[in-house]
Amino acid sequence: MILSMSGVVLLGIIVFLFFKKDGLKASHAFVASLFGFYMASTAIAPSIKAGGESLASLLGGIKF
Repeated sequence: MILSMSGVVLLGIIVFLFFKKDGLKASHAFVASLFGFYMASTAIAPSIKAGGESLASLLGGIKF
């Protein structure tokens, strides 16, 4: 749950930055969020979640 929330916050920050700096229109952000909600209810959603968790564990394992 914590990983999901931090991912949502990170993606929200990225969308906000695109909105402010790169001219992302509010309608585009709205359509992208709707796409995400619809994508979450498809059969491919578990694969996307597993890929995100795998990427997070890969990035979390990097030692500087």
